[in-house]
Amino acid sequence: MLYPLRSLFALSCCFSLGAFADPAPELLEQIEVQGRQIHLIGDILELVPGMVVTQHSSSGKANQYFLRGFNLDHGTDFFTRVDGMPVNMRSHGHGQGYTDLNFIIPETLRSVAYQKDAYYADVGDFSGAGSATFTTATAFDQPQLAITTGSDNYYRLIALGSHQGTENQWLYALELQRHQGP
Repeated sequence: MLYPLRSLFALSCCFSLGAFADPAPELLEQIEVQGRQIHLIGDILELVPGMVVTQHSSSGKANQYFLRGFNLDHGTDFFTRVDGMPVNMRSHGHGQGYTDLNFIIPETLRSVAYQKDAYYADVGDFSGAGSATFTTATAFDQPQLAITTGSDNYYRLIALGSHQGTENQWLYALELQRHQGP
């Protein structure tokens, strides 16, 4: 292949100058995405893009999780924490790394930060496929009360709010559910 002389000269100058220049520090771009808090009644781990949550056999037990087709069973390869507290532990009675997030009232969540991909050493055990860190609210703008009804005698009552005391911020959240099943 023939190159014009001018192109070869420009090409050699670029390579020569690049070899002597100080290497620029590699900066990683940080992206923060903020979304609306709607329809969080389902499993909150579905807020992580690519995460699929299914019911595993019956109620009263943690769901089964899939991340981009990878079977996480009950969370054994996906580290989860809420307000700094690890959820899936080595010593869990049901199984190593069991992740049960049914204790969280979805309306109390403020944010979720997640990592997907291979093992993260800074997160530790169970992060073979990634991790999620949930942060709950410390105050609400106004008190809320909601009642939801559905099929099979499904009822859900949620009440939450906050109050600034003399020394502390008080937060309350109550969820009552009733469901007779199909």
